[in-house]
Amino acid sequence: MVGYTESLTDPSYSGQILCLTYPLIGNYGVPDINILDEFGLPKFFESDRIQCSGLIIHKLSDIASHWSCVKTLDEWLYEEKIPGIYGIDTRELTKIIRQDGVMMGIISSSKNKLEKLDASAVLQKDRYDNKNFMQTVSSKNVQVYGNSNDKVIVLIDTGTKFSIIRNLLMRGYKVVQLPWNASFNQVMSIKPKGVVISNGPGDPKMCQETIKTATQLIEKSIPTLGICLGNQILALSAGADTFKLKYGHRGQNKTCMNIENNQSYITSQNHGYGIDPKTLEMTGFEPWFFNPDDKTIEGIIHKDKPALAVQFHPEASPGPYDCTFVFDKFTEIIDLNKR
Repeated sequence: MVGYTESLTDPSYSGQILCLTYPLIGNYGVPDINILDEFGLPKFFESDRIQCSGLIIHKLSDIASHWSCVKTLDEWLYEEKIPGIYGIDTRELTKIIRQDGVMMGIISSSKNKLEKLDASAVLQKDRYDNKNFMQTVSSKNVQVYGNSNDKVIVLIDTGTKFSIIRNLLMRGYKVVQLPWNASFNQVMSIKPKGVVISNGPGDPKMCQETIKTATQLIEKSIPTLGICLGNQILALSAGADTFKLKYGHRGQNKTCMNIENNQSYITSQNHGYGIDPKTLEMTGFEPWFFNPDDKTIEGIIHKDKPALAVQFHPEASPGPYDCTFVFDKFTEIIDLNKR
């Protein structure tokens, strides 16, 4: 119903075609990216551009009405050269995906039927699984947010969202954003109180440099928080394994259970890979959250080291915002560590 500007600009969707099941999309248009929050970050966007490769919806609203609206969804897609298609039964399409699993896809504007062999050749040539998206989604240079001199968090950018930065700034930290392949020495030269490994697209095993850095962060007991892709990277860095989910978790209404207190949360999710629970036993990590639908791991926490991670998006955007307490838990770990 809402949140398409946040979802379309989420770097985790890079290389994917986004299919929305709510029947009417675009009725509140697209806000101005120059509307900023108190930290100078775009208020309604999660990055500076549309990140997904295409958009599939059922009905496109030609009329957009909202106080912040400056253009229609159609105009925005056209400006950013992102293909979109409407008139599709997106709920039926989603049923097919839920039955057969995640699959490669093509949006075609041809009036003629797309031949199966032609489509197969295109799909095999540019497979999602074989791509390293970091050159596309990660920042190339060091970026600094906030002005605290003594409370610094390093954010390793594997496709981060503005809302992760915003949540750290809200808790009084200065955020230094480093590229995905930043070394341990680069990270520690900034003298951070803690490190966050962000969300992002693709297979976590493609991020070998990040995994290497994360291994050293754990070994040296540096307070570390992993989010989404960062969750998988932390698990890999400790010696666990990851696998591709047949049914990826994508949406604003995914249930998670906190093993510590048996409490259920509704979370915002966007990931296609998970942690193999059988390989977690000898890593020092133990499950923190799990998904009651398919029993996959949704969060891990280390038994001895100041390291934790969640597979869902605690910063949400789009909501719900029930799990922002994860950032508070990270802050508590930093305070206890007293570095």
